[in-house]
Amino acid sequence: MASTLLLPSLLLIAGLIILVWSSDIFIDGAASVAKHLQVSPLIIGVVVLGFGTSTPEIIVSTLAALDGSPGLAIGNAVGSNIANIGLILGFTAILLPVIVKSSILKRELPLLFAVSAGAYLLVIIDGKLSLIDGVIMLVGLILVLFWMIKANKEIDPQDPMAQEALQEMEAMPLLSKPKAWLYTLGGLVILMISARMMVSGAVDIAEFFGVPEVVIGLTIIAIGTSLPELAAAIAAARKNEADLVIGNIVGSNVFNILAVLAVPAILAPSVLDTQVLYIDFPVMLGFTAAMLLLALPFRGKASITRLRGALLLAAFIAYLFSLYLRSTGAL
Repeated sequence: MASTLLLPSLLLIAGLIILVWSSDIFIDGAASVAKHLQVSPLIIGVVVLGFGTSTPEIIVSTLAALDGSPGLAIGNAVGSNIANIGLILGFTAILLPVIVKSSILKRELPLLFAVSAGAYLLVIIDGKLSLIDGVIMLVGLILVLFWMIKANKEIDPQDPMAQEALQEMEAMPLLSKPKAWLYTLGGLVILMISARMMVSGAVDIAEFFGVPEVVIGLTIIAIGTSLPELAAAIAAARKNEADLVIGNIVGSNVFNILAVLAVPAILAPSVLDTQVLYIDFPVMLGFTAAMLLLALPFRGKASITRLRGALLLAAFIAYLFSLYLRSTGAL
């Protein structure tokens, strides 16, 4: 038994470590390329970094779908959004209470909830993640990107999130053009190799234990591919960039729904597992609604205190425990 699990476990762990490392390389390269192309620093912060931190999820989902494992891809998308809010936001708020001031988030948080609810409506109608659903999501992604770019051009430079994004961009190294492209393309290639290792290991482990692939996607893969967001959130919190913490999570979750979830819909349309449809998707919506309520101003102030962060993290741990019970057949 130990020898049978050794190679898949090594592939999964090594793939995860390399994936996190190569994600940082890719983001540094992409940000420098955007700077050389004279893209607005705020657009780099919101769009390039938001997309960059979701690149691991996109690649893992693409490879999983191409391998005939759509459940792994779907679990990755839904589970990553849950982890981003429950684990990352909860843990970050425990370290440092998150006080939201940015007007940008007042419009992007409702957008995230609308995107999440819209995706759920698409799949709940017939219980399938179809090709049409995937096309609608990709069209939605293009529209959201255009809206973000247009809206961010008109942002008040004194907005807290705008200032935090500018500070973040200034802190990032400006690579030379050749090095920037090397980091971007090389990071992408290494991301694909590490994602292939993760998918291969995860599928073998799921088959060995008889656990549904979607459960592996909701747990190990989702948490693993969310590690770049966790690193970004902790770094932003240490610099007192609370709005950027929320902004990174919102951007990543929007991309997870409209890009990551669209991949299995287009490459491997499938009927959704009933538990994903009636438990995991609603849990994701519940976490998204909780973040919306906590991060939007109430009586002039929006604050995610240590207590609220602890509650988010406790809810995430309870969700993981429910997944364990499901995988053992106890639930």
